[in-house]
Amino acid sequence: MHRKKQGEIEWLEFELLAKIPEVRHAVFLRKGGVSHGPFTSLNLGEGTGDDPEHIRANQEAITKILGVNALVSLVQEHGAKIKKITSLSQSTELPPCDGAVTQEKKIGLMTKHADCQAALLYDPVHHAVGSVHAGWRGNVKNIYAAAVDKMKLEFKTNPKDLLVCISPSLGPEHAEFVNYEEEFPETFWKFQLKPTYFDLWALAEMQFKECGVLAEHIEIAKICTYTHPDDFYSYRRDKVTGRNGTVIALL
Repeated sequence: MHRKKQGEIEWLEFELLAKIPEVRHAVFLRKGGVSHGPFTSLNLGEGTGDDPEHIRANQEAITKILGVNALVSLVQEHGAKIKKITSLSQSTELPPCDGAVTQEKKIGLMTKHADCQAALLYDPVHHAVGSVHAGWRGNVKNIYAAAVDKMKLEFKTNPKDLLVCISPSLGPEHAEFVNYEEEFPETFWKFQLKPTYFDLWALAEMQFKECGVLAEHIEIAKICTYTHPDDFYSYRRDKVTGRNGTVIALL
């Protein structure tokens, strides 16, 4: 991944998407914002206990950096709902969902995360993008398949054309699930690298491949949010914490 900076705000860009002029994307790090305490400093997540004015200021700052007209902040619920965005007005009216897709330009689709995966999808043939939030519950519900199906339905996307990028998230050394036999289907158990610890990165890759996405079109950051406190919020590490934001937009 490429590390970028503007002022005090820093972000990462994926190699698969970095050289595509009609796409703007970023995995924003936790530097350069106005939040304090456990939310220091670029907290982009509502409902975390942070001052709403600070969150609003942080979101306005990244909106300017991205050069978009609106930022759609998903109202996430660890489900498998994917919504199509068709107008700027939906940026404030979006119902709870864990994924959004659009062909509209200058609308940034933002997933907020603190250990969960944020997946960005781009269809270069039909010029459509998607942003998806997947915690382990999302993996169990196979929200990635739901997102690919939504793009097939709305934009006639061929999964073989899709480019998929998955943000920094909880790595195998810290992805412990002591109740995995109750929480995970048995098909997930093969991703257990040592007792109760799972490789959710490999699991996500499998789920996208099963949808028809090509291996060479999948980029997984493989950066653990738990082990990089200077850059990433981590719920498992800190409990009371902010949220990173991963955004994609068409220009």
